[in-house]
Amino acid sequence: MRFPPSFIDEVKARLPVSEVVGRRVKLKRAGREFKGLSPFQQEKTPSFTVNDQKQFYHDFSTGKHGNIFDFVMETEGVSFPEAVERLASMAGLPLPRNSREEEQREQRQKSLFEVMDLATKFFEQNLASRDGAQARGYLSDRAIAASSIVEFRIGYAAADRFALKEYLGAKGIPVEDMIEAGLLIAGDDIPVPYDRFRDRIIIPIHDQRGRVIGFGGRALKKDVQPKYLNSPETSIFHKGSIVFNFHRARQPAHEANSVVAVEGYMDAIAVYQAGIKAVVATMGTAFTEEQIATLWRLSPEPVVCFDSDRAGIAAANRSVDRILPLLRVGKTFRFVFMDEQKDPDDLIREKGVEAFRSVLSGSLPLWDVLWHRETDGQDVRTPDRQAALEQKLYALVRTIQDQAVNTAFFRTSRMQLANLFWQVNRRPARNYKEADSRLNPKLKFDGEGQRSGLQKTVLGMLVQYPDLLEDKRDAVLRLQFPDLFDQFLSHLFQLLVTEAKLSVSVIWDKLGEEFYDVLQTVHGKAGAGKERGHRLFERFPILSRDPPPDFVSDCLDHFIKILHWHELEDDIQRARLDAGQGDESAVARLLCLVREGHAEQESISAEGVTLSERAEDIIRIWAPQSGTMHLAA
Repeated sequence: MRFPPSFIDEVKARLPVSEVVGRRVKLKRAGREFKGLSPFQQEKTPSFTVNDQKQFYHDFSTGKHGNIFDFVMETEGVSFPEAVERLASMAGLPLPRNSREEEQREQRQKSLFEVMDLATKFFEQNLASRDGAQARGYLSDRAIAASSIVEFRIGYAAADRFALKEYLGAKGIPVEDMIEAGLLIAGDDIPVPYDRFRDRIIIPIHDQRGRVIGFGGRALKKDVQPKYLNSPETSIFHKGSIVFNFHRARQPAHEANSVVAVEGYMDAIAVYQAGIKAVVATMGTAFTEEQIATLWRLSPEPVVCFDSDRAGIAAANRSVDRILPLLRVGKTFRFVFMDEQKDPDDLIREKGVEAFRSVLSGSLPLWDVLWHRETDGQDVRTPDRQAALEQKLYALVRTIQDQAVNTAFFRTSRMQLANLFWQVNRRPARNYKEADSRLNPKLKFDGEGQRSGLQKTVLGMLVQYPDLLEDKRDAVLRLQFPDLFDQFLSHLFQLLVTEAKLSVSVIWDKLGEEFYDVLQTVHGKAGAGKERGHRLFERFPILSRDPPPDFVSDCLDHFIKILHWHELEDDIQRARLDAGQGDESAVARLLCLVREGHAEQESISAEGVTLSERAEDIIRIWAPQSGTMHLAA
């Protein structure tokens, strides 16, 4: 029903905001306004204000505000037309007359509601009769209490093909009305219409006002398919816009600021009678935009239960795709996956309602479900696969229409992608020491960390092979060394300028005494009979075999590259901290650093394999004899 602006203004003029709000909130006058505790969340200090002159309320604790219609919709979970009807009744105003066509349509729907109510009574009577004994036994086995049977108006449809048709006919209901209400199966190829529901437990489905608009029928025999049969689409029953038990759950949901959505109406009944009144069911259908909006009218963050089997997870994933475009600030979903393939009904009967509450307490945010879906089992060790995952995730985030939520999801996506790629790239790097140890004989960093050991190895190799100093200058100077090592390196490069010919002996003789300990550490001359280079050869034994110069040069490049990778890790850690504090530029920088680190790691891994093979060849074909190297026989 559409209402003219003049009628809306008249309702607002007759009802002060304080009168409407005062039915739910204890208000105290404060100057020209009224104050009270927020009806939207728990608080001790009043932050809720009402101004009758401005016909406006504002809740500073949640940011919610509006007029009397907004207040009724927010606190009672009703639609705008329903809010207008309630407030018009409160104001003593008759509703405006509709057009003749609208009046006829409403009158027609009213007739169908009456037909559905008569059918409900018939099914209730059947359940209580002798014919309903088996159905009552089934409900007893499912632990459905007698009080729940009455409250939910559960009934039974007998096996007779014409039982309901004859009952309604005796009440003067035309067959055409029964067909239109979805109670009979009819068609051009069916000469005599017959009852749709037969030998089934019947659960009435109500609209948001509590009127019966359809039925769900549960077969009693195991071999009958489908197990659950719903009413067809009719002028009053639109399956995609209905959630089961909305009219009962509305008030409890607003009081608890939470609602639980389960998959089937039997589960909803079991949860409801166990004491969790804010529960609805989606009747097994995939989420529609209308159902999502309906659930948000009950709670800003509904909790949806799915089975943990393949079908349940698939349903959750479909729901995520439906919800994403509709997300907005303060409106989202959480997800629960039932373990051990138990329904909420089974869990409550076996372990009690507290077990179900415990499951609900472990609900997952929508983002977690989306992230797990896109990343679980994905191999993202290569740049192309990382790019594919990034592109797919960004495409999903772009479907979010609310700009603020879109920005937040995009930021989170980049942050977690960077973290994922960083973790993936770090795993092989942990084995760098092992990979480098394939350089046979292996690197030995006993009692030293890999980074510290490599720093000393690089400096020792520059001392042992001073001819490489000029060539490696730029790459080495870009590395970060501890202060004393850094000073040592600077003086080592100065010798290139001051000395005509640089050798190991010259370095030992010309470097200042303050660097003697460093020389001992990185190169080494330990005791009588120990040659210069002793500590270097301990760390990298293959050098004692005088390998080819190109091999030495390539090994030095390799070690420099690994040290650069370690420094990238430091930068990544700092960027992660900055990104975690909401620095948008840090998030972008983090992803770039992770990509750079991954490319570096790929190169290091490939080089490690090649150098390992070359080292094995050196060991095989070169043999030490009298301090020199010769081809092995």
